[in-house]
Amino acid sequence: MAADIQIIVALADNFVIGNKGQIPWHLSDDLKHFKEITTGYPVVMGRRTFESIGRVLPNRLNIMISNTFDNEVEGLVVLKSLSEAIDYVKDQTLMVIGGAAMYKEALPLASKLHLTRIKKSFEGDTKFPDFREYPFELVDSKTHFSEKCNFEYDFETWQRKK
Repeated sequence: MAADIQIIVALADNFVIGNKGQIPWHLSDDLKHFKEITTGYPVVMGRRTFESIGRVLPNRLNIMISNTFDNEVEGLVVLKSLSEAIDYVKDQTLMVIGGAAMYKEALPLASKLHLTRIKKSFEGDTKFPDFREYPFELVDSKTHFSEKCNFEYDFETWQRKK
């Protein structure tokens, strides 16, 4: 059996996920949600995503995709491609956590999307691909409001249609 590919991402109304290597908002509930969803699963990310996080995420197998990264980082597996990562985790669930190129490559393979949909547009240079081009259906959605940020956001789960 092959790995189960799932994507987790926070995106604005205009599909922005980043600006100059940073997330354009700080939503602590989203960070908690991310931790709940990904803990215990292998996570795969591109080099810039790893560098923006700045450390290995605890209680998860951390895989970075890079052809140029040659530093030894304890707890980090460096592979050359998403397909290598899929082979590496065998039949486990693999959580794709960014960035844009990883999302674009993983989207056609993903069985599930865990989206934090921020009900506001942001300036940004990095966008999530339009997942609506793929056969996903919304199976769960919970609306929240951030007093600190002054915007609504939804935690959504999208399942690939069978």
